[in-house]
Parts: sequence; structure tokens; C-alpha cells
Amino acid sequence: MSSLAADARPADFDAVRALAAADMSRVDALIRTRLASDVVLIHQIAEYIIGAGGKRLRPMLHVLAARAAGYHGDESVTLAAVIEFIHTATLLHDDVVDDSALRRGRKTANAVWGNAASVLVGDFLYSRAFQLMVELDRMRVMRILADTTNAIAEGEVLQLLNIGNPDTDETAYLRVIERKTAVLFAAATELGGVLAGLPAAQEQALRRYGMELGFAFQIADDLLDFVADSTTLGKNVGDDLAEGKPTLPVIYALQNATPAQAAALRRAIRSGGLESLDAIVAALRDSGAIERTRERARRHAAAAHAELAALPASPWREALATLADYAVERSA
Repeated sequence: MSSLAADARPADFDAVRALAAADMSRVDALIRTRLASDVVLIHQIAEYIIGAGGKRLRPMLHVLAARAAGYHGDESVTLAAVIEFIHTATLLHDDVVDDSALRRGRKTANAVWGNAASVLVGDFLYSRAFQLMVELDRMRVMRILADTTNAIAEGEVLQLLNIGNPDTDETAYLRVIERKTAVLFAAATELGGVLAGLPAAQEQALRRYGMELGFAFQIADDLLDFVADSTTLGKNVGDDLAEGKPTLPVIYALQNATPAQAAALRRAIRSGGLESLDAIVAALRDSGAIERTRERARRHAAAAHAELAALPASPWREALATLADYAVERSA
């Protein structure tokens, strides 16, 4: 995908995780410390969702970007925790809005404790993120993260407006995933450059890398909703369609499906049902939407690779390159 030295690159996601392990151990310790609350329910729910594990991709992106930019101080640990708290808050809110029952292979917090508690603990995590952010006392950092959280909220509302609308086009879909997913990836990587004091051109290359990676990751994720199995995926296959979300595979399929298939797809988006999931997956395959979506994700991953050429060679830069491959080749 790029001219970066593939033979010097970590082989896979596990190798990237191993490279970041020392930093991420410190991040996890800070997360545990700052989750503490004398309100028992807050601690229970926050520990449940954070303790579920997951890839910790966004905070790991930040510590890798900071290292790749030449930063080796402590503030990246704090910012990585901030990024994880923001992401976790969005998960809690998302699951309530989507009425989701399963995430990462187990019940969602709202399925266990109810919607009200999940929303309020999400608010706690947002506010805890901003407490940590203020402790750094860096106005530029606070501005980037404030703008990012605002954009995420806009993305959630835009997605809500698209639910049940089979006429949602590719442009509208991309506006949603830019705000809902890509901006947090971009902030995570840009902030690595900010901490290191990189020149503006390199800092913005890191931001563009994160943005392109976020697009690649979310487009691939939306494809996995149709082609993965639920055990690997950690949620029910077809969940997006069940919620009436017109994601890119469906948008592409509507452009090339037979009239009968297109009618079935439009009904599924409007009704939010999964009664004809097998037929819908067949329509995605027959119309070429699956491969077209995969290729779109790969283009964004290639664009992410290209931005890394602005940084000096290092194991951390190569780890970022591996993550661009991982974003589109993963199975969950």
C-alpha cells in the first residue's frame, strides 16, 4: 500500500499491541484510578464497560502517534485515558439510542442496568475526561478535544436523521462516519504531534492519517455487519440493518440491485427488520456492493499509509502502517 519498509513493520495487530504494551499498561492503570467514584452504581457500570476489554485502539493510536512524533513524556498517557473515556461514553450512549443488547460478546450496560443509568454514567465518563484534560492545562489540546466531542454529537444526530431513510446517499453516510468515528481517530493521532511540538505540516499529516484510518475502520466495520459471524463480531450480524441504518454496503447495493432486490432493501431500511437477511446479503453480493465497499475501505487505508511518509522512520511509524492494514483486513 505504501513505500514504507514492510519488512520492518510489525506483522499484525498483536505485534503492534506488544510494541505499545508498556505505554498501554500505564494508560490502563490511570483509567482504573480515575474511574473511582463513591457512587457505587457509577463504579459498577464504568468498570463493566471499561473492563470488557476491547482493542483499546483509539488510546493506542495516540500513544503510538506520540512516540512516532518523538514524544516520550507522561502527558500522552493522560490523553490516551481521556480518549478512551470519550469513546466509552459514546458507546454507552450509542447502545441506548440503538437499543442494543450485545456488545463485545456480552450484554450491554443498558441491557443490564437500564437506559437511564447508562446515559448518566456516559455523562460521568465525559465529565471525567474533561477533568483529566483540564489537568494538562494546554489550551490547544482542550480545543481539539472539545471540537471533537462536539463533532461526535453532531454525527450521532445526523445518523439518527438517516435511520429508516432508504434514500440516504453516500455523501450523507460519509458525513456521519466522519463525525461519529473518524474525528476521534484524527484527534488521537494529531494530539501525538501536538505533544511533540511537530511542525504544522507533520502535525496535520498525522491528523489526516487518523481521519483516513477512521474512515477505513468504520467502512470495514459496516461491511463486517453483513459478512462476519456473530461469535467473531461480538454482536448480532445485521444489527445495523435491524436498526434501519443505511450503511455503505446497502447504499451501494441499492445502486446496482435488481428492482426486486432494491425493493426488499428499501423495505428492510424502512422497517428495520431482519426477516430477509439472507436475501439481503445475497443482494449485496450479487450487486457487487461487498467488494465495492471493501475497495473503498482499502482506498482510505492507502491514503492513511501515504500520510505516514511525512514522519521519520521508526518502529512506531511502522506500527501505525500496520494498523492501516489491520483496519480493513480484520475479521472483527
